[in-house]
Amino acid sequence: MKTSIELKNMHFFAYHGVLEHETIHGNNFSVTLRFSADLSEACLSDDVADTVNYAQVYDLVKEEMAKPSRLIENAAYRILRRVKEAFPQIERIEVELAKMNPPIAGRMDHSAITISE
Repeated sequence: MKTSIELKNMHFFAYHGVLEHETIHGNNFSVTLRFSADLSEACLSDDVADTVNYAQVYDLVKEEMAKPSRLIENAAYRILRRVKEAFPQIERIEVELAKMNPPIAGRMDHSAITISE
């Protein structure tokens, strides 16, 4: 049985960016992680050991967001790889990383990258 899981809009303050002031002052970011896996055993057992532990996934995302990157593409890819390595039962994974108030001459809520495997 394939199960889809979403950890939506995890908020972080981090230092990702090309411009010097982004690396000094930081910015707010949001990460949404979607993945699917066969979690039939967890559905039957009701045991967290049989599923992908959301708290552990959050901690992995938090660790990767704490590492500065020039590009949000790089940070998103690191998150994808790290979660996939920690939970090999994940069959499909998608990471959306959004930078709030990007330094662009124009009004917008955020810029975002989505990467999947």
